[in-house]
Amino acid sequence: MTPVETHQGDSPVVLGLPHTGTWVPPGIAAQLNDNGRLLADTDWHVHQLYDGLLPGVSTVRATFHRYVIDANRDPEGVSLYPGQNTTTLVPLSDFDGKDIWATPPTEADIETRRRAFHAPYHAALLGELERVRARHGVAILYDCHSIRSHIPFLFEGTLPDFSIGTNDGATCATILERAVAEICTSAQGYSTVLNGRFKGGWTTRHYGRPREGLHAIQMELTQSAYLSAESAPWSYDIARAARLRSYLTEILTTLAALAPSLGGKT
Repeated sequence: MTPVETHQGDSPVVLGLPHTGTWVPPGIAAQLNDNGRLLADTDWHVHQLYDGLLPGVSTVRATFHRYVIDANRDPEGVSLYPGQNTTTLVPLSDFDGKDIWATPPTEADIETRRRAFHAPYHAALLGELERVRARHGVAILYDCHSIRSHIPFLFEGTLPDFSIGTNDGATCATILERAVAEICTSAQGYSTVLNGRFKGGWTTRHYGRPREGLHAIQMELTQSAYLSAESAPWSYDIARAARLRSYLTEILTTLAALAPSLGGKT
């Protein structure tokens, strides 16, 4: 299996999908303990949730699981949220703080995985963003994520359904941030936060350079908004997903429509 799947479209929007993959190569799987092999921290079915929402959208999807290496972490291992509980470039524990390895990865293991998985994913993502920017004058990266709504090890209370991250407005034009926030806050029956616990991961912060025509937004969704339950077998709830997809369609359509106002080509 290849570490990344890319679909090239003709829209100014690119979807990043770093955490939907469940592939763990056999040698790495053998190092996981029973808890790790559950792969509980997957962004379950997110690629299905976004499938078909925006005609012509490009997608870049990591096929490997985040326990192999986290494609949304700084390859140098720098923490995104200093002083807070979080997971590392190669996680040593799950989101509940429980060990996932029978044989923890060495520094050499981490470097091997960085080259084999993390680097190819970001080479593909950068290549797609550059291709789209050359075509449209701008590229809008929308980084797709989901998480359980209640994880005490990582945060207090219950997460909002929509967590929008722009690193406090640094990674995209204000008009994009405002448009997404307005759609989410007006969505009936859902809660929203802008730059709360999730301000945007390494991907959003690394590629979001508005002055260079590269805009990035991270969207973290609660899995309760589209799964039957936030536990195994992590079943996709068609009715819940359909309702959520209507708002996600509006978000992506609006982002694409705003591209020319950012200095893009008409």
